[in-house]
Amino acid sequence: MQSDPLSATFSALADPTRRAILARLAQGETTVSELAAPFEMSLPAVTKHLKVLQRAGLVCQGRQAQWRPCRLETAPLQEAAGWIEEYRRFWELRLDRLEDYLRALQSQPGKT
Repeated sequence: MQSDPLSATFSALADPTRRAILARLAQGETTVSELAAPFEMSLPAVTKHLKVLQRAGLVCQGRQAQWRPCRLETAPLQEAAGWIEEYRRFWELRLDRLEDYLRALQSQPGKT
């Protein structure tokens, strides 16, 4: 079990099958059987992937009579995107400073 929601989100996103499931759910609600169709794995294997996504809060499963649709939950993705955005800004600032330094070096006489 992950110690915090952000770790659970990144752990769930680490698997390409789970990312593909999320991509499909981004198009709208669907059943587990429909989610499993494109994969060359058993329905129980897909269900295990769904459980990981559910524990991370990325997927929820409703109930409408006999139909149990799966739905994407975006809040954990938004939290992860916010965390990544902070580091993106950090690295852009660092790279801008490096670019300024390299330009200064190139503009010095006798340097190429």
